[in-house]
Amino acid sequence: MTRSRRLLLAAVVVAIVAAGFGVLSARRSETASTAKAALPVPVNVARAATHDIPVLLEVVGRAEAFESVTLKSRLDGQVAAVAYTAGQHVRPGELLVKLDPGDFAARLRQAEANLARDETQLAKAMTDVERYLALKERGFVSEEKVNELRTAASSAAATLRANQAAVELARLQVSYTRIVAPFAGVVGARLVFPGSAVKVNDTALAVVNRVQPLYVTFSVPEKHLSRLRQAMAAGELRASVTIPGDREQRFAASVRFLDNSVDASTGTIQMKAVVENRQEKLTPGQFLNLSIALDTLADAVVVPAEAVQQGREGSFLFVVRQDNSVEPRKVEVLASYQGLAAIGKGVAAGETVVTDGQLRLTPGSLIEVKPAEREAARTAAAAPAPAAQPGS
Repeated sequence: MTRSRRLLLAAVVVAIVAAGFGVLSARRSETASTAKAALPVPVNVARAATHDIPVLLEVVGRAEAFESVTLKSRLDGQVAAVAYTAGQHVRPGELLVKLDPGDFAARLRQAEANLARDETQLAKAMTDVERYLALKERGFVSEEKVNELRTAASSAAATLRANQAAVELARLQVSYTRIVAPFAGVVGARLVFPGSAVKVNDTALAVVNRVQPLYVTFSVPEKHLSRLRQAMAAGELRASVTIPGDREQRFAASVRFLDNSVDASTGTIQMKAVVENRQEKLTPGQFLNLSIALDTLADAVVVPAEAVQQGREGSFLFVVRQDNSVEPRKVEVLASYQGLAAIGKGVAAGETVVTDGQLRLTPGSLIEVKPAEREAARTAAAAPAPAAQPGS
């Protein structure tokens, strides 16, 4: 055998051996992949049950004073004293600002003097009429003279009434120098100071807000209008108010106002709820979250909210079969409440659904439920250690 033939034979043997190793490696890799795919996926599961679930409408609103007024003067004048401090609680009729009453007190005294003069003149005119009537009966004066005196008495009476009105007006003007709180509430920042000039119905003197109770104004999409009207017609429509970022504090509210038209630019309708706010924890202008219970789904099929996933065709979840394999099912979520999702169709009560580990699942995948002890240990390990008690 020549050298060239030996080299060719050796090359053929090497090629055959390499091909054999390649086929063997491919089979081993395929076997490993199959074995890996066949391993069950560890998941958490829960059983679908039935509960009464409220249908909540959650919106964002803004607190608004139940009553608010910007006090202005009814007179031109000058501020004599400011009797309130910024942020003070005031009672109805409590003095807030006092104007200089000097000019108006002088006008009142002048009007009272004119009134006293007119009373004297009217009394004299009435006496003259009575005296001349007696003289007429005796034939000493004519009827014309008596009528003249009667006219003078009527004129004096009219002048008296005019001056009585002038006195009343002067007294009102003196009272207008005292600007008082119209209702109980909280007064804002000081807007004027002693010596400030005041123009009638122009200069703002103080702002008073009534904060007990408090309005919460919000807007809802018009698609909820019919259900809102039905809920309000059935009785008092209750709401729960919370502060953004603080779910612990909840304030009970009652929906009292539904506007008479829909805003055409936004497609929403304005509503108002009333909060008692007895401890004044809420302030006008503050953003608030509202949850309004529109209805209650009785005996609804519910699952943990984390079981519901979102896909291209909408909401779905994985249901566990008898052989521990899973199948995806498209579901209709009617409402969510406190970590539970009410399912309209797709799942029946008593079926088991996957609540954690869905990312590794495909249709027909085998699952393995994580042991409760392992989950409890994992939760305890993740939780922060309790603080040591004094003396321990």
